Amino acid sequence: MNWSQKTILVTGGTGSFGRKFVEVMLRDYRPKKLIVFSRDELKQHEMRLIFPDNASTPLRYFIGDVRDQARLERAFRGVDLVVHAAALKQVPACEYNPIEAIKTNIVGATNIIEAAIDQNVQHVLALSTDKAVNPANLYGATKLCAEKLFVQGNAYSTKAGPRFSCVRYGNVVGSRGSVVPLFAEQRKTGRITITDPRMTRFWLTLDQGVRFVINCIERMHGGEVFVPKIPSMNIMDLAHALAPECTVDNIGIRPGEKLHEVLLSEDEARSTVELEDMFVVQPLHPWWDDAQLPEGKKLPEGFRYGSDNNDVWLKVDDLRALLAKA
Repeated sequence: MNWSQKTILVTGGTGSFGRKFVEVMLRDYRPKKLIVFSRDELKQHEMRLIFPDNASTPLRYFIGDVRDQARLERAFRGVDLVVHAAALKQVPACEYNPIEAIKTNIVGATNIIEAAIDQNVQHVLALSTDKAVNPANLYGATKLCAEKLFVQGNAYSTKAGPRFSCVRYGNVVGSRGSVVPLFAEQRKTGRITITDPRMTRFWLTLDQGVRFVINCIERMHGGEVFVPKIPSMNIMDLAHALAPECTVDNIGIRPGEKLHEVLLSEDEARSTVELEDMFVVQPLHPWWDDAQLPEGKKLPEGFRYGSDNNDVWLKVDDLRALLAKA
């Protein structure tokens, strides 16, 4: 893909992912234009101080909400590629404000699809989460719906129209709302809280997440869900890495929380191929395209990619090395 000829828009562009995506794009790929679409003018102002939008840069800032399809229509004019990162993702907030979560995560996904088709965007890649697999909370359920919308949204497009795909990955080291900054704050008190010492999670850095998204954009045909191969870590190892001197309080699993996360379920595995660095969940009904999807190794019957049965595990020193790069 010739990135220097592309106009790219990232929704939720002032969030953790969006800021890193902008940083990497400006430094390494230099697109023709890069548009940050978000609803928070203060965050845009703060981001503009680091990444200015003057005549010498391709960067532009666009205030808008994914709930507003008319605003998306205007923002998407002349755009070649959309990375959809906007979401309500705090689990307790989504449980307490369920209609708001649905408006942003599901209706917003629908608006992205409609606007992309109407404005003839070439590619749309949406960010999803391990919580969309066998969801145990409303946030996961909304992201599952969004995944289905983006995969089958290709059926609404013409042969020459937009292609929609998703990436699905686990917890991001150091992102807002993750346990890493929480432990860092609790460390000041000498005590940290965990919900269950058996708990495991998938982990990757923001830079790894951004690089994976860019890789998937270059490989997508439409309808795939791309799942990276990433390491797991036990919550106690995480606690020892971040706050080795602190007392650990076990407070019990919270409502809607899982003991282990899953990036690929047994049922999905039947339509998934394994590549060297990722799994690719192929669409079950690809009416929109007869093109060959990525060739890869079929997965064995009953395969499940969970944070508890992973082949690759982070140890304390590994996490500290990741944090140093984050």
